[in-house]
Amino acid sequence: MTTFTTKREIPAIPSAVFAAFRDPVRLARWWGPDGFTNTFETFEFQPGGRWVFVMHGPTGANYDNESRFETIVPDEQVVIRHVSQPHFRLTVTLQEQPAGTLLLWEQAFDDDDVAKAVRHIVEPANEQNLDRLSAEVQAG
Repeated sequence: MTTFTTKREIPAIPSAVFAAFRDPVRLARWWGPDGFTNTFETFEFQPGGRWVFVMHGPTGANYDNESRFETIVPDEQVVIRHVSQPHFRLTVTLQEQPAGTLLLWEQAFDDDDVAKAVRHIVEPANEQNLDRLSAEVQAG
């Protein structure tokens, strides 16, 4: 299994959820699991654009990240290619629902062994990430 899928219903319209992705100040507030903060160096929110940042863990560890935005469809989808280790593609799809937005978060790792090794981290971390996104969207 190389793909981890998480779904979340967010009681807001897709454009409100998308706004929390496109604004680097807001994205830095919610990106990552509980206790993490971010420092963005480069944020080019456009297809082919770079996203270079450091995630700061709650224990003081720093994690360098570099990604490229592959696809951006306003209010519908963001596809991010993580080009630093570990290599994966994250596809976030927003679907309008009567009660707001159904968010589908699909993180596909390039290497099955890597996916197996990080599964115990990725599954709860993705849930925490979406908890933080939901709180950010609700805060507006």
